[in-house]
Amino acid sequence: MSKVFKSYQANAEVPTRQISIRNLNRVVEENGDEPKAIDLALLERERQLESAQQSIEEERELILHMRQTAADDIEAMQTAWKEERAQLEQQAYDEGFQIGFTEGRDKALAEMKAAIEQANEITRKSKEIAEEYQASQERVILELAMKVAERILNEKLEEDEKQFLSVVKRALMEVREMKEVKLYVSVDKYDVVSANRSELAAIFPPDTPFLIFATEDFDATECYIETNHGRIVVSIDEQLNELRERLIEVLEKED
Repeated sequence: MSKVFKSYQANAEVPTRQISIRNLNRVVEENGDEPKAIDLALLERERQLESAQQSIEEERELILHMRQTAADDIEAMQTAWKEERAQLEQQAYDEGFQIGFTEGRDKALAEMKAAIEQANEITRKSKEIAEEYQASQERVILELAMKVAERILNEKLEEDEKQFLSVVKRALMEVREMKEVKLYVSVDKYDVVSANRSELAAIFPPDTPFLIFATEDFDATECYIETNHGRIVVSIDEQLNELRERLIEVLEKED
């Protein structure tokens, strides 16, 4: 029977809430020279996203191919079993004449039953292995896409000052009714934010104090806003979460 079967930072007491910046592509345009630079940045971002999507599609095609291969292997094992079953029946028939029809029949039936159970077990395990492998590869694809998106978004915020200012503006709009606003940014971004202080301060009423502080231990794009009602962390988590949800939807449809 063996020939039939073969076979992965500020005050800690101040409450903090997360603000999500939904779209980094929409940069507030203040003069006629900005759109060209923004378009170039967006084109580059789209190019990188398309490249990442191509990688994801290639991985998905590989998984589909492996699933089909596993299905073909199972079908081949079932066909081979049918052929050997016929041989077992013939063998039992021949033995029946030699040691008695009843004894030969019982032996053949027992062997056939054991072989069928073994075949069913191998088929079940093969299916489980194929499903586990597919699930693990889908998770690899999802994590790959998240890393690509996170890298692209963080690079854009770090390299493109207008993109970063756009993110800060959108966050400040959320607290424009507060009585006092303090903006904490990294040392790398302090100069560009300070240079645009008048533009940012225009978001608030004239009597609202607006202060900007540089924090040495911040990462380049790290930023938060502190008001009389608490602290708001400026991040891109929402966009990453939306990408993750879309990918999960695609993977579920494949199932």
